[in-house]
Amino acid sequence: MSERRKIVLIGAGSAVFTKGLIADFIQSGWGEWEIALCDINPVILESITKLAKKMVEQKKADNIKITSSTDRCDLLPGASFVVTTIAVGGRNAWEFDVKMPRKYGIYQPVGDSIMPGGIARAQRMIPAMIEIAKDVERLCPEAYFFNYSNPMTSIVTAVRRATNVKLVGLCHGVIYGEKYLSKMLGVDVNRLTTIGVGLNHLTWLYDIRVDGVDVKPELLKIVEQQKKDNEAHPHVRNFFNPQLEDKEIPNHMDNPFSWELFERYGGIPAVVDRHAVEFFPERFPQGAYYDHTLGVDAFPIDDVIARGEQTYQNMLSQGEIEGEIEPELFARASGEHEQLVEMIKSLILDERKVFSVNIPNNGAVAGIPDDAVLELPGVATGLGFSSMRINNFGGPMKDIIIKRLASVDATVEAALTGDKKLWADAMLLDGAVTDVKIAEALVEEFYARYKDVLPQYK
Repeated sequence: MSERRKIVLIGAGSAVFTKGLIADFIQSGWGEWEIALCDINPVILESITKLAKKMVEQKKADNIKITSSTDRCDLLPGASFVVTTIAVGGRNAWEFDVKMPRKYGIYQPVGDSIMPGGIARAQRMIPAMIEIAKDVERLCPEAYFFNYSNPMTSIVTAVRRATNVKLVGLCHGVIYGEKYLSKMLGVDVNRLTTIGVGLNHLTWLYDIRVDGVDVKPELLKIVEQQKKDNEAHPHVRNFFNPQLEDKEIPNHMDNPFSWELFERYGGIPAVVDRHAVEFFPERFPQGAYYDHTLGVDAFPIDDVIARGEQTYQNMLSQGEIEGEIEPELFARASGEHEQLVEMIKSLILDERKVFSVNIPNNGAVAGIPDDAVLELPGVATGLGFSSMRINNFGGPMKDIIIKRLASVDATVEAALTGDKKLWADAMLLDGAVTDVKIAEALVEEFYARYKDVLPQYK
């Protein structure tokens, strides 16, 4: 009988992620596993634990054992893998991050990575993540430690700077980008390959091939034809198609900024406009985005939060109802959990498969500091992750990444030291704020709201 390995999921109340990961383990049928669920909310933890156990029982997945606790220190000893999906402050804080800066003329559609909202989230998240990292370091120092929480770049940078834990950041952005491009080209995604490098939520897919053949010229032709078609039949923008459910080929007008970047630089942001626009606030003053306003009627934050809450409640209710779970919950679904089982298998069996990961540069991209955390191709080996050397990545795409790293560094240092002036500096370096008095006012408003979860500032 094979050894039973333990994977600890901290932030298991992220029901969609937890469901998806358990469904993937069930479908893989590989290995003997203890999936240990941890969440600080006992009511939510009880619901997600019921759901997880029902899923395992219904599929008779005897190779999987479900355990749970509100205290991660009960679960971490003996863990081979630790995964974090926490969100300090939850959806209420997320909404405040995005909406409060509007009184200063700052509009953003997501607010989980950069601009004032993302920088404020980093101040809340980094202390909590460092405490988790210290527990991992103490209780299961040999475990692989994966993070899915945002802001990804700042969290991975801070944890690696403050502890000896080799945290790796994971996101399904590049997977999404490849699916998006495959639909644009009308080919099976398994025939498409890319090389992507950058920062989480601004990863440039700059080498795009189908069956080994460069298809960037073909993509340009598709966009050109769509422009002609749109002149004759104006396209109504679709701001939300996150799962690429539409059968027709995506229209570039739904992500016009990303395709403008592609035409200009030869690379496209993997997660297209909703995230990419936040890295260029100077191009969207007052949130003005192609006759819409970012976060309001272009990628509206209210719709995102409401949809997430509805999905969350539907998922938890499956654990409470009598009878069998709906078959759809076991379907192979896209989402943040994608590829984690394959990644774990590659690490254990030294399969040396390549995945998009957030790790220090360490010479992968010339001209960028070794300790800068980049999203790039990493090889999952028996020795851990090794970054691949990135060739032919330069020009404006690399310049933009280098520019954005300055704000990341200030964001991390502010969160580690509890320095409000550095917090304001991070927003000025970010570019969405250009007046130091507004930056300082934003800091004070965020601090007044979140001081209970900002221990470093006391």
